[in-house]
Amino acid sequence: MMLWSQRAASSRIAFTLSYVGDMSVNVSVRLDDGLAERLRLRSRAAGESLSDRLLRYAEEGARRDEHPMITFRDGPTGRRAGLIGGPDVWEVVMWVGELDSADPAAELAADGVVSRTQVDAALAYQAVYPDEIAARIELHRSETALARTR
Repeated sequence: MMLWSQRAASSRIAFTLSYVGDMSVNVSVRLDDGLAERLRLRSRAAGESLSDRLLRYAEEGARRDEHPMITFRDGPTGRRAGLIGGPDVWEVVMWVGELDSADPAAELAADGVVSRTQVDAALAYQAVYPDEIAARIELHRSETALARTR
């Protein structure tokens, strides 16, 4: 369970995040009025709470720091990791997995759709978040199979 408290302090808004349960951390962040309002508007427009938006930004920001070639995109199946200037991570991982060669990453890069650097970045992300990528591939295969039966 997350608890958020908010208090105005001059021209700034302070948010304090506390986790109750298995995890426990207290983080206090001061945001100026303009940024706080922009975040509130984006949260409302997306139908999510401000705390959920801030947690998502923090999680995705940490992942971007750890994987600089990765970004996150919205889509019909939700947010997903993608290569900057390229396809989604799950697509690259799936393509590599479908190749039957001694070096599938090199073979995929040789096709010219993605560079070897992009393939390596996708595989590095997948190594850290394997369940997330496996679920995306499974969803794709399931939807593809369903579309074929129609």
